[in-house]
Amino acid sequence: MALSKEEILRYSRHLIIPEIALDGQLKLKNSKVLLVGAGGLGSPLALYLAAAGIGRIGIVDFDVVDYTNLQRQVIHSTNDVGRKKLDSAIESIAALNPEVQVDRFDAALTSENALEILRGYDVIVDGTDNFPTRYLVNDACVLLKKPNVYGSIFRFEGQATVFAYPGGPCYRCLYPEPPPPGLVPSCAEGGVLGVLPGLIGLVQATETVKLLTGVGKPLVGRLLLYDALGMTFRELKLKRDPECPVCGDQPTIHELIDYQEFCGVPGHAAASAQGPAELQIDVRQLKAKIDAGEPFVLIDVREPHEFQICRIPGSVLIPLGDLPKRVSELNSADEFVVHCKSGQRSAKAVDFLKSAGFGKVKNLSGGILAWSDQIDPSVPKY
Repeated sequence: MALSKEEILRYSRHLIIPEIALDGQLKLKNSKVLLVGAGGLGSPLALYLAAAGIGRIGIVDFDVVDYTNLQRQVIHSTNDVGRKKLDSAIESIAALNPEVQVDRFDAALTSENALEILRGYDVIVDGTDNFPTRYLVNDACVLLKKPNVYGSIFRFEGQATVFAYPGGPCYRCLYPEPPPPGLVPSCAEGGVLGVLPGLIGLVQATETVKLLTGVGKPLVGRLLLYDALGMTFRELKLKRDPECPVCGDQPTIHELIDYQEFCGVPGHAAASAQGPAELQIDVRQLKAKIDAGEPFVLIDVREPHEFQICRIPGSVLIPLGDLPKRVSELNSADEFVVHCKSGQRSAKAVDFLKSAGFGKVKNLSGGILAWSDQIDPSVPKY
């Protein structure tokens, strides 16, 4: 499939690079790339791969655009809030480069559909933000023999590499086991510098173009680590683990598994992460206790900078990390309600207080976000 006169003009800055030239641009035009996610990493990936002239781009995403996305997910705009990310992303790609064919997969990637979706693409780019999907993408790529261009971000740090390349390591070689549920906070809990996914996403886009054109040295067996605060790049060597259960010499995983179960995240994760039902109180029950003047102590275990954003009147700030050394400030005879942003950190605080001998303690399910949604809309959400 040759380049049209318009395409020659569009990609002229590629065509005059000897390493890419016409042959390389034709490889890009005839290539098929699947993006898993249209969020922080998926935004720069989709835009720059479309601009580069990838002939066919598939996008897997089932989320909608939220105001909190706009700080970093640059493929979406304010007018897109409430729309499906797929609709917004495809519209932006079409405006940038109408020559690109976009395949939409409006669904969560699962063990049931992953092999079918991934099979038709040359390179898979992982822009996800959760461990079950990362292991799923990895295993599917190894089984299908597709390179997996990986990236991840958190606060001021990011990393990128290429997994499942012939002879190279896979994600399981680096992380044989997932971390315990709740140990690594999500971007929603821990935050992320808005420009960070732009940089890591572009590293992924660069590696994708290199893999498709065959130029340069790909990030195979090398993990690139980026620290935005220090503006430093480091590189760690990675080796394929001969004992790896999926890409090793004698693999034991020959089909996709239940990755939610593997990562300890069952279907009722949101509820279970907030503790047993008998140790929870909802926001309407809390409001009734406040209005009735019942004696209890409301503890906020968020961080001080979160407390500055918003708070429930009458709450006492004791960050979760400070709770063990400040527990002596609390009277075990009192009744306590503990809250955080969404209910997960406060569940850990409730567990700690119960183990320390506090008998009357409950977790506010949904946290201050639920308070804002159901009780006081003037409380900002973040």
